Amino acid sequence: MEVKKRSKSFPLNQQQYILSLGHLRVASHKKVQAEFLDNSTADGLVSRMLQEKVPQQIVKNYLKKFHIDKELNELVLKTYIKQFYIHSAQDLRTKPDLYLESILQLTYDTEEQNNLFNYILGFEILKMIFQMSWLQQERLYRLQKNQEYFIKNYIKPIQFTHKINGLVVPKHEKIFFAKRNYFIKEPKIKEKKLIELVMATFTTDTVTHLGFLTIRHLNFLVFDYDYIFDSEPECLFLL
Repeated sequence: MEVKKRSKSFPLNQQQYILSLGHLRVASHKKVQAEFLDNSTADGLVSRMLQEKVPQQIVKNYLKKFHIDKELNELVLKTYIKQFYIHSAQDLRTKPDLYLESILQLTYDTEEQNNLFNYILGFEILKMIFQMSWLQQERLYRLQKNQEYFIKNYIKPIQFTHKINGLVVPKHEKIFFAKRNYFIKEPKIKEKKLIELVMATFTTDTVTHLGFLTIRHLNFLVFDYDYIFDSEPECLFLL
């Protein structure tokens, strides 16, 4: 009933679609919902996102700044829309009403659509950090103004996921010279697994907020590619 009431605030040509979403919410598993929503709305969302030249160009500039090779073409945007749905469903698996509400906002709210660009940027940054060695991660965090915040919210969760998935296996952590064996190792993660790990480690809100902070605050994420990825490990400092 609630969905039916809310649908009346939309134009007649959209009311039936919204009621279909309400029926789908009751009848289907969250992942099925995400797939349906993607197939039903992705084309329209992608079209509108591609028309938003300013946020699109901002994200492109940041991807270039971070040396992230990712084109924001139609296929990539469609993939990210579907991923956003699935990620949201995963976060709100115990709150289906909030899930439906967030999808409705995304479908009809231009600001929410633009916010997808924040999600894309945040996700690509986290993928980049996930693939860094712990030494490279330390160099990255040392550049930040708020190191404690950066370590707590991004580095520590990633390193924990590295450990529990056997991507980085610390041995003899108390022995200084033994740290080299795992501290400088770059984890090798296939793309599908990498996406799954980022989604499992961070909520959609955390990912989106990272993208938002990076864009809105010029020095939030300080980045020096040559320094971070220097092949010479000058010294080892564990977090």
